[in-house]
Amino acid sequence: MVYLFLREPIWNDDRDNVDAKMRISLLNKLEYVIKSFLMSEGRSQAHFWLCDTIAGISSISRQHQCELFMNLLRSKTLRRGLASQLLQMIFEKRPHKAGSIIAKRSHVLEKFFEGKLNPMRISQWFANFEASGGGLEHGKGAKALSQFAFINRDICWEELEWKGKHGQSPAVVATKPHYFLDLDVQRTVENFLENVPEFWSSSEFSESLKDGEILLIDRNFFLEYFVDLMYKKDSRDVWEVITEFLKEESFSYLCRHLFVTLDERDLCRFLGLLCKFVNPGMEPKDFSNSSFLFEVVLSKCKDCGSFDQILLLDAVLSKKRELLNLLRDEDSKEAQAEIKDIVLQISAIPANDNSLASIIKECVETKTIEAIKLLGLESWVLYYRLSEECQTLESWESLFRTNAISFRKSQKYAFVNDKGLSEESDSDLDHGVSSKIKRKRKGRSRKKKKRKFDYDDNYDDEFLDFDTSNDRLGLQSNVGSWLLSTDGYSVSWNIVDLPEHLSKHCLSTWMRWISAMWDA
Repeated sequence: MVYLFLREPIWNDDRDNVDAKMRISLLNKLEYVIKSFLMSEGRSQAHFWLCDTIAGISSISRQHQCELFMNLLRSKTLRRGLASQLLQMIFEKRPHKAGSIIAKRSHVLEKFFEGKLNPMRISQWFANFEASGGGLEHGKGAKALSQFAFINRDICWEELEWKGKHGQSPAVVATKPHYFLDLDVQRTVENFLENVPEFWSSSEFSESLKDGEILLIDRNFFLEYFVDLMYKKDSRDVWEVITEFLKEESFSYLCRHLFVTLDERDLCRFLGLLCKFVNPGMEPKDFSNSSFLFEVVLSKCKDCGSFDQILLLDAVLSKKRELLNLLRDEDSKEAQAEIKDIVLQISAIPANDNSLASIIKECVETKTIEAIKLLGLESWVLYYRLSEECQTLESWESLFRTNAISFRKSQKYAFVNDKGLSEESDSDLDHGVSSKIKRKRKGRSRKKKKRKFDYDDNYDDEFLDFDTSNDRLGLQSNVGSWLLSTDGYSVSWNIVDLPEHLSKHCLSTWMRWISAMWDA
């Protein structure tokens, strides 16, 4: 039976020192095997896990998150990829901010509409005169063109090209604006490019750009233009928009969208900067939260070692299920065999309440990071064993009793989807508490609506055995669920999710012990 080490040990008891050293030695071997696997076959996935964990950190202030990303953007090596990705986000969420910057420099778009691409761009922006309800609706470019033409008709009206046999006078078009539908927009704008430079700096054209809709015509052009404004011209207004955006958006959103551009060196540098700002001061300390636990690692261990070490720490502390699934998916038979052998050897070591205390005490005297790493590895061993050894309802309930975990049968059925993850559905069956608490059925008429499933009122600690005809409902006859004292009976846990829940609960419990030692 798996021993979970949930009873707080006697810290001055050294009787298990030999066994503790053996356990530490095996955990170090396990670390080597897992790290070798992650660095070879699972590196990209481990990188993704780390980014996901960092994105979940909640103690970073808006000012500090801005400083973090600005530090990367302002680094000596130009971060054009990071800058482009950030600008993409601004274009999508705050197009008017970018539009206002373009509007101030509207004259630069004269070149935008020149060249071989100009027919398409001109058509998209200016050729949007439409008749509607007896009147005429102008798109932004068309509106700018028509307004400028009327106001400055003395210098540009002759540049207007018409599709008919003759041109239209300003007076006629003023009374019959639908005549603008006959304007040859392509030739007109080409004339403006050649002969009316005033238009490109005009208030009419500038106003048409302010909402940022112009960005949709050629996103890449504007990305390159803004990157140049950032790094070649160091434009203050662009950096102000970026600073404002970095303060307004959540840390999680920024990480999930910007980390895709960072290589390992950049991400490692980001972690180094992050160490200065993490402040895991949550009370009570939520060590069951993987991102909070990673904050503790960063705050307690300013130097987490190599990037490989960071990937390992994140995998065993925060991504237990994902790590085991990756081992299976990659079909790494050699790594799986080595891990199975090491876990068997660890399982053979006599376990009692003080087994883990000896490990904690010995590690705390050396390096904090070493203690956290070994506790993470030990919790992953528990996850592995629970996933492999506890396959039946009886084995789980035996484990609960052995480790003094009170439990109740849940009033929900568990479903398992095609990914092996669990879902739940409310049930009208009232399962009692495991400690033989009798169920009371006050005033319930047995002649009421017949239940879908009949059951014996006198059962004790037994689950219903649905026959295979219920498979069409998605009910799994070998899947039960329980409410546990580990979380105050607040969540219904089933066989699929229990290994992760209990291994996290154990790690959280151990971390509270070691945290008390750090704070003493």
